[in-house]
Amino acid sequence: MEALRIAFVYDVVYPWVKGGVEKRIYELAVRLAKAHEVHVYGYRLWEGEDEIEREGIHYHGTVKVKRNSLYSGSRRSILPPLLHSLSLVSRLRDERFDVVDCQASPYLPAYSLRLLNVENVFITWHEFWGDYWFEYLGSIGFAGREVEKGLFSFKRHISVSQKTMLDLLNAGLRKPVYLVPNGIDFNLIRSVSPSQLESDFLFVGRLIPEKGVDFLLRALALLKEEFPDFEAVIAGDGPERERLERLAQELGIGNNVTFTGFLKDYGDVIALMKASRVFAFPSRREGFGMVVLEAMASGLPVVTVEHPMNASMHLVEDGKMGFVVPLEEESFARALMLAHENSARLGRIAKRNAERYDWGEIVERLLVVYRGG
Repeated sequence: MEALRIAFVYDVVYPWVKGGVEKRIYELAVRLAKAHEVHVYGYRLWEGEDEIEREGIHYHGTVKVKRNSLYSGSRRSILPPLLHSLSLVSRLRDERFDVVDCQASPYLPAYSLRLLNVENVFITWHEFWGDYWFEYLGSIGFAGREVEKGLFSFKRHISVSQKTMLDLLNAGLRKPVYLVPNGIDFNLIRSVSPSQLESDFLFVGRLIPEKGVDFLLRALALLKEEFPDFEAVIAGDGPERERLERLAQELGIGNNVTFTGFLKDYGDVIALMKASRVFAFPSRREGFGMVVLEAMASGLPVVTVEHPMNASMHLVEDGKMGFVVPLEEESFARALMLAHENSARLGRIAKRNAERYDWGEIVERLLVVYRGG
């Protein structure tokens, strides 16, 4: 088939920032670039020229942004996406692509595409907030909700999870929505050796309130009497780190918990997973939960929470590959212990289930959508 000219539009860019959305774009782009022309538009997080090429991917830096300025407190800063969206207007004005895959959030770039009358746009949804905007922003959440729902005017949509697809349809979207989930690189995961930093319980993620690490620490404190020598690792960084480190000390588990900070190498994340017994993930807001899939592929049972905004709970079959429990510290603590006691059996099942999500298969699925959408 004829090669496509494809553009991905987001704000932050992998590997300079290593969240789930940017990792998805990278994994898709690096595979698509073997047979297609692939461009990525996002913040210039690198030094040097605005436009660079790596692994066959053409990166276009819109505005210069430092990684530590992405957040204002625990929330994403508004100025960088605004400047990014304005820059897109000039950068894309004379470009022509067969496909433009624009991530729904942070919303403003999609409106830049609308202003330019860019054709063949797919809006990729990682989550749909709806009325959650009011919880996030209070009374001015109305503006966020309307900006988000304004993207319904685009013709083509991709959802990374069944939950988000249902949320979109229930919110009134009456355009085609294609389900193309996130994936994992099984060959890479298999090639990684376990870390020397072993743990009983592991968390990996951005240290922001929605991830629930404070909840996790309080649940771990409940295990102290029954399991006094447990070892837990919190891998990641963010605006909550200092407060969480203090909380661990206050709860009397400071010596049980290791905070690694930001891990630059993806292999280091997988190595930590392979050196742990249980993956603890009490996130209250997750559009997919790629890190959960990576943990399962590494042979770990997962303990996560029931929450209407947590799509990752749909990846875990309760009782077979881990546990999905109410957002209660005692319930979470009991599930952690049960998963720890049955780690080998639950982990084997989790690993087999994760094999269905190899990136190679996901890319083929995406190309069918691009060509037929």
